[in-house]
Amino acid sequence: MSTVTFGIIPGFGEKLHAALGYSAAVRVDDRVEISGQAGVDDDLNLPDALEDEIVRAFDNVERALATVGASWPDVIHVNSYHKVAPGEDVIGEDVNRVMAEQFRLRLDGRAPIWTETGVTALGLAGMRVEIRVTAIVGSRS
Repeated sequence: MSTVTFGIIPGFGEKLHAALGYSAAVRVDDRVEISGQAGVDDDLNLPDALEDEIVRAFDNVERALATVGASWPDVIHVNSYHKVAPGEDVIGEDVNRVMAEQFRLRLDGRAPIWTETGVTALGLAGMRVEIRVTAIVGSRS
């Protein structure tokens, strides 16, 4: 029988759990899936600069992983969602640069698979990025 553990991020995660009834992470044995993480602070505020929002989203992924005993070096798959303006057909090199910098900073040499998707809307007004990951605890290379 599998062991299932749900994780809720302290702060904004507790607020969203109470309001919307979902968890930030689930661990089934050694496999971890997290819900998409925005670049918000604990009061659900977004920074003005896109780069800061991306970095904060990476921080919140780390927080979600930690609720179930995982960390960035355990990550094997990343999905990132990026709001694109009407008429735009690319996400942009500035976004890719920041994403790649954060991967290098946090993944300890691991290069997970990554799917990057442009979207017209995300969960909160003003959001420009959302990141979700899959991890296998103890699989660090």
